[in-house]
Amino acid sequence: MAFHWTGEVTTRQVRRVFALLAMMVGWVTALPAWASTVQSVAVRGGRIVIRFDEAVADASSRVLSDDGRIAVDVTGATPGAPFAAKGIVTRMTQQRRGRSVTRLVFDLAKPAIVEDGGFDSEGRELTLSLRKVDDAQFAEAGIAGPLNFFPFTFGARARPKYTVSIPVPPPARRAKLPRVQGDDSRPLVVIDAGHGGVDPGAIGPDGLREKDVTLKVAKAIRDELLASGRVRVALTRDDDRYLVLRERYGIARRLRGDLFISIHCDSTGTADATGATAYTLSEVASDKEAARLAARENKADVISGVNLGDAGADVSSILIDLTQRETMNASATFARLLGREAKPLMPLKPNFHRMASLMVLKAPDMPSILFETGYISNPQDAAFLDSGDGRHRIAESVTRAVEVHFARRMAAR
Repeated sequence: MAFHWTGEVTTRQVRRVFALLAMMVGWVTALPAWASTVQSVAVRGGRIVIRFDEAVADASSRVLSDDGRIAVDVTGATPGAPFAAKGIVTRMTQQRRGRSVTRLVFDLAKPAIVEDGGFDSEGRELTLSLRKVDDAQFAEAGIAGPLNFFPFTFGARARPKYTVSIPVPPPARRAKLPRVQGDDSRPLVVIDAGHGGVDPGAIGPDGLREKDVTLKVAKAIRDELLASGRVRVALTRDDDRYLVLRERYGIARRLRGDLFISIHCDSTGTADATGATAYTLSEVASDKEAARLAARENKADVISGVNLGDAGADVSSILIDLTQRETMNASATFARLLGREAKPLMPLKPNFHRMASLMVLKAPDMPSILFETGYISNPQDAAFLDSGDGRHRIAESVTRAVEVHFARRMAAR
């Protein structure tokens, strides 16, 4: 059958075609970029596990302190499966917010906050770890703002349009230890410049590479600490080389370090995010690491130079657990101290101290923090990080915190 477009018929046909096209465009633009549905929600112990039938873009959690609830906003998801109340969560509701965000609101039996969380490798399961707190801490968490979670660490999104593969060199076996500078009688601070070599880290809008910034900041901190004369200092790397994550804190442990600080720069897909953050190891991650250490066949020199080779499994587990708890407390105390000293000198996020399952924080016997010094994706933060004055302010913040940290330790002896 042939169609002939003539006269008024042509005009009417054209109008109909354009109307149909307009409707189709409306349908397409009305669809979110990510089309996933909440498949299940479960409370397992102190964790909330949210499953989706497809990968989602990202999520964030916040405390609604006025209502005694926790809200989780998921980008790229639609409401789905109902929830059966269990444990600390007495009720859950789901609602659409805008075109592509679903909010899950959890009513709590007792005050609790999300202290840690993350997606699985496919971006289809979000696990949130809850920690019970008192009313004052719950209110403070409500003021602090949201915690953000992405399918991959440090803001990478699921479903990338393309992937880049780079051969990663194997870690050197018992590589030569870096030089330690300073008075031998002083405590040792090990500064780790994140990324390096084949791993550039995050890259800013103007091409600024995280691996270059972290090395400059690490050297500035080293110089400031040495000038104080109160500590010894070593850098895990002082040039553009690649180190695997376990090798980084492994170097610090082999040096018998007293404090480990890993330097990084944050990055997101928006230029609005700003401010520095300090991360310490979460309880969930430390429990897993303690189990891994306790299960090792070769238990020599597992914690604080103590050989556990002849100790039974129960004794080893108890000693490792006690050591890790003390280390976690010391790490958290130093992170809060760093936030206090840095506040007048550099931009910080309101909820400066956070907890996460990060590999470089898993030394069982050495206080460790990961210091996100600012957002390389933010032009103002990037300019601050790449300036001599900015690096000096960061170094001064760390030096002040380090001095107070070790002064308190000496006074406690």
